[in-house]
Amino acid sequence: MDKPAHEGRVAGSAESGTGLRWAAALITVVATAIFAGTWIATPSTLGVRRLVATVDSAHGAVPLSQGQVPRYLADAIVAMEDQSFYQDHGVNLQGLLRAAAFDVVHLCKCQGGSTITEQLVEDIYMRGSDRSIWGRWWDIVLALKIEDHLTKNQVLDAYLSQVYLGNGAVGAQQASHIYFHQPLDGDSLAQLALLAGLPQAPSLLDPLVNPEGARERRAAVLEQMAADGYITFAQARVADSQPLL
Repeated sequence: MDKPAHEGRVAGSAESGTGLRWAAALITVVATAIFAGTWIATPSTLGVRRLVATVDSAHGAVPLSQGQVPRYLADAIVAMEDQSFYQDHGVNLQGLLRAAAFDVVHLCKCQGGSTITEQLVEDIYMRGSDRSIWGRWWDIVLALKIEDHLTKNQVLDAYLSQVYLGNGAVGAQQASHIYFHQPLDGDSLAQLALLAGLPQAPSLLDPLVNPEGARERRAAVLEQMAADGYITFAQARVADSQPLL
């Protein structure tokens, strides 16, 4: 005798559910193996600060030590480059998915969804040259490894020690001397906001070459800092009225 139709549907549904569970388990095992293999294959991140020092030495710059990054500079960089910096662990999944969707729609490898930690990885390990999917995967794993060894403040110290800020300036300290002729700890809110706006396009926004573009970018930094609660809108207006250099 044939089984009732509803029994066939139940059996088929159970078999389908079991298949999905097996597929999910297999995907999990494969993903875990790939992640573990990449973790082992990627360089140790115990020498991050040594690599930063090597980059700085090659350009006559000096790495920033703990406590040398002005609070407003840290706030401005986080506001403009990575708003979830203090909440993520070096990787912003939402940003990655958004960047992946953009790349799929535009049929390109255009966006990275990079956190500050990933940008540090690209600068000192990848030299910003590998835009492949495999290169991005290395970025992610190395960013996770870095945040296992360094505090958030140490990540900011390292990033701001070696990031290129235009006009031959490597790191915020050297940029402050080139643009303002003074040490970083003497910079005003307006000056720190200008520096924080440069990583996006350091050559294009170089205030010595493109003062109007640099001024517009500084205004955007100050506005974002105020919107995020790091400063008041009154402070932003006062800083925005200051001379560029």
